[in-house]
Amino acid sequence: MTRPAPRLGEVRTHRRIVFSGLGALGVAAALAGCAGSGDGDGDAGPAVDSGAELASKSEVPVGGGIILTEEKIVITQPTEGDFQAFTAVCTHQGLLVTSVEEGTIRCANHGSSYDAASGDATGGPASGPLAPVGITFDGDRILAA
Repeated sequence: MTRPAPRLGEVRTHRRIVFSGLGALGVAAALAGCAGSGDGDGDAGPAVDSGAELASKSEVPVGGGIILTEEKIVITQPTEGDFQAFTAVCTHQGLLVTSVEEGTIRCANHGSSYDAASGDATGGPASGPLAPVGITFDGDRILAA
């Protein structure tokens, strides 16, 4: 099949060029969507109003902790009476950590682990420590700072 030659000033675009451009545009859009915060479940970390009740001291086991998935906060009690709070968002790929036991915060998604007293990364592909979260106390209640 022969095509007529374009007239003076007329530009013809081949379908191959159009579809290549659309494919590149699709890839760019997909990459932009993936570029968000890389968070999976984790999003940007805790967003809790100051003074909001997070838990009671009696809910947090000594040597362990609890994970507040909705608030994206992990509260630990490394030694009796010493409460710490960190973001529950793993620094590896932004998924939520999965457990706290024997002084270690674990992310079973890819094997990262953190010290329950300091939030420092202690193993796995984690890229850094868990960010501290401010807490205060009102009797047995643990509140967001």
